[in-house]
Amino acid sequence: MKQTNEPSPATSSEILERIQAARADLTPELAKLASFLLDNPNEIGVCSIRQLAGKADVKPNTLVRLSRTVGMDSYESFREVFRDEIRQGRETFPDRARWLQSLAQRGEMGALYAASAESALDNIEGLFASTDHRAIEVAAREIVTARRCYVLGVGVNNAIAQNFAYLAGMAIDGVRALPQGGTLPVDGIARAGASDILIAMTFRPYRREIVEAVDVARAQGVRVIAISDSLACPIMPDAQHRFIVPTDTPQFFISTIALTAFFEVLIAFIIAEAGEDVVSSIESYHSQRQALGIYVSQKVQSK
Repeated sequence: MKQTNEPSPATSSEILERIQAARADLTPELAKLASFLLDNPNEIGVCSIRQLAGKADVKPNTLVRLSRTVGMDSYESFREVFRDEIRQGRETFPDRARWLQSLAQRGEMGALYAASAESALDNIEGLFASTDHRAIEVAAREIVTARRCYVLGVGVNNAIAQNFAYLAGMAIDGVRALPQGGTLPVDGIARAGASDILIAMTFRPYRREIVEAVDVARAQGVRVIAISDSLACPIMPDAQHRFIVPTDTPQFFISTIALTAFFEVLIAFIIAEAGEDVVSSIESYHSQRQALGIYVSQKVQSK
């Protein structure tokens, strides 16, 4: 079979990366459109050029110009890349809450159950389909070699940060979840430096204290692993590693199912990268717990 050297078609993630990289050098009109598309990539696959231009409050020709700026032949070829990734747009949190209450009043909990299952599966599938395992591998390697690894999340994400620090701490030293106690996120990284790494996560609507903490970390030379649901998130620019995690849900809060799956994979990669001593360290950890009687003994009783 004859082989060609033609480049493979761009993916939607690659196109969004191009838009993010070019945003600082765009004209004000193109930058305005770029920000809208990065925040609303789901609109690209379902809207005509006029509809999308209207939503972004720009002229249709601006879409043509941006498409060519990121290396596409036309807006249609630009749009075609996103057709397989059509998703329903997100509503505001209050709207979600009112919708949930209306379902209960109309006795439509079966529909809510089905919608919840569908969004959970879509989020998991979206994460693994769009994330390159090699990118996680590189991030894991840097975490293992870092002096300290800080993992930052507030609200519901703080519990995930705490869980990651707990599990990763069985394999490597120096993993700390932030914030701790009554401290602010920036307090925990006051002494962080170039030999440390920060995992930071925030999702729409983005939390100011996370953005500020990431800015401080960058100023101190800390490497950043940024996790969000959009490349338009303020913590994404200049991050050494960027991961997009779907959080869609029919609920009024974000779904953390895909986020939990991402961290489970990251922990597995950290253990793989940390070397053979990690296995014996984890075994020793659990053996000590067994010896201290922390676990309930399950003895087989004869009948």
